[in-house]
Amino acid sequence: MDSLRWLPLESNPEVMNKFVNCLGMRATWQFGDVCGLDPELLSMVPRPVCAVLLLFPVTEKYEAFKLEEEKKLKTEGQEISPDVYFIKQTIGNACGTIGLIHAVANNQAQLDFDSDSSLKKFLEHTSKMTPEERANFLEKDESIRVTHESSAQEGQTEAPSLDDKVNLHFIAFVNVGGKLYELDGRKPLPVVHTKTSEDTFLEDAIDVCKSFMAHDPQEVRFNIIALSKFSD
Repeated sequence: MDSLRWLPLESNPEVMNKFVNCLGMRATWQFGDVCGLDPELLSMVPRPVCAVLLLFPVTEKYEAFKLEEEKKLKTEGQEISPDVYFIKQTIGNACGTIGLIHAVANNQAQLDFDSDSSLKKFLEHTSKMTPEERANFLEKDESIRVTHESSAQEGQTEAPSLDDKVNLHFIAFVNVGGKLYELDGRKPLPVVHTKTSEDTFLEDAIDVCKSFMAHDPQEVRFNIIALSKFSD
């Protein structure tokens, strides 16, 4: 994964909205911070929510859990809908962009795009590809790469150098066919968590986010962002 590296994207809704807008996604749906996990703060998040992004630290405890989870899923198996769009991460530090692609790709029917949208064209070109083929296609997509590089420079904190080791990672949660999927380009497959619905999706995704936090109770480097509908 480290052969090709991008600058990491900041966990900042403003940066993410500008990124997808530059790639031709209209602002009828927008990314916004989830400011807390209790019901009162969750009630302040605009609805409906169609995707949730989680930024979390990749620690030894998490990596140990990830290995155990992969073994368990390999043994027990899981039923994954063919409608789930999943892309592998082969570019270092590109997890923010992969997370945005997962959020958008699995909600195309609800989102609005410009007629010449680079992001929509990417999704159309890669719709029938394998997760590995999509990753290879992304490596060669200049429009997304250039937009990513520009967005990575726009956060509130100074962008690290390409050589800096970044141990924070983005993943996405989406609702496909009434099931809550975790989409992480570092994993071999999507992970099915639970049944969900449009009405309960945010709360269901937050419950899974809490399980990530439980791996490292002392850690505070978690951030949650929701993709919500802002206007008709």
